[in-house]
Amino acid sequence: MNASDIVAVLGPVDESIIADILMTGATSEELAQAWARRQADEALINEGRQHPSARVTELVALLEELDDDGEE
Repeated sequence: MNASDIVAVLGPVDESIIADILMTGATSEELAQAWARRQADEALINEGRQHPSARVTELVALLEELDDDGEE
């Protein structure tokens, strides 16, 4: 995965977020899963989907930080 892959999933984001995501070693598919889970976590759980992998969980945490930073 590279910076353009991240921007394709998340839209424009800060370079530090891109660097943090790249450091996880995640794939574009894992990032897309994390983004979907972050956007509709309760709905996914209600559908009976399995829990995400550790890497997807790490990405969700990074995305939550992104949301928290944007709210200040």
